[in-house]
Amino acid sequence: MSAADSEDDGCLSPPQSPGPGGPPLSPSARALNSQSHIYKIVILGEGGVGKSALTMQFVSHSFLDFHDPTIEDAYQKQARIDGEPALLDILDTAGQVEFTAMRDQYMRGGEGFVLCYSITDRHSYDEIIEYKKQIQRVQHREDVPVVLVGNKYDLQEHMRQVAADEGKALAQQWDCPFYETSAALRHFVDDVFHALVREIRKRRRAEVLALERRNKKKNRGKRIKAMLTGVFKKSADSESESSSK
Repeated sequence: MSAADSEDDGCLSPPQSPGPGGPPLSPSARALNSQSHIYKIVILGEGGVGKSALTMQFVSHSFLDFHDPTIEDAYQKQARIDGEPALLDILDTAGQVEFTAMRDQYMRGGEGFVLCYSITDRHSYDEIIEYKKQIQRVQHREDVPVVLVGNKYDLQEHMRQVAADEGKALAQQWDCPFYETSAALRHFVDDVFHALVREIRKRRRAEVLALERRNKKKNRGKRIKAMLTGVFKKSADSESESSSK
């Protein structure tokens, strides 16, 4: 792991609430805070790009030279990222064609996605663009937390088919982090997952702020309505008194 501000944590403690002297949390922030240490992450990519190897290196610091094609494997990993506890709930998905019907289900349940291709396989890079489009279609939004990964960096000298600049350009287009990784050498493996947690946190904060703005606007509308109702009532009462005289 190369992220100096992140570390594995054997025990997971709940997020700390502000002390007596700190600012109180809004109801929407409190609701989010109750589940803020859990992150539902989905690994997507074509078969053979190293999704399972990447996941296993992150979860258990192990690398298998041979791995049966994945149907679906789920893992959990506790970590402390930027000083905050995190429980990563990771779904390692199938990349084989026969399991494409299950992708919508994976994408619907994911909060953040590792989109993985192999730098030694041009087709896997082309397909990752389609994965991104499918995620946006299933989730009905464009601001889905994503990290783009070009795996098998250790094979770049003789087998590279996708230039690093192509990955960088695509990540810039998507406005997401990008890493070239080696699951075999554990090169930038932790960074991928930590970066995705940061992206998820960023979107969560944006959603809380948006919700609070909507609530403020709604409450302001109620106050104005109540005020106008009071004014009209007073006016009606005054007219009624005048008529009775």
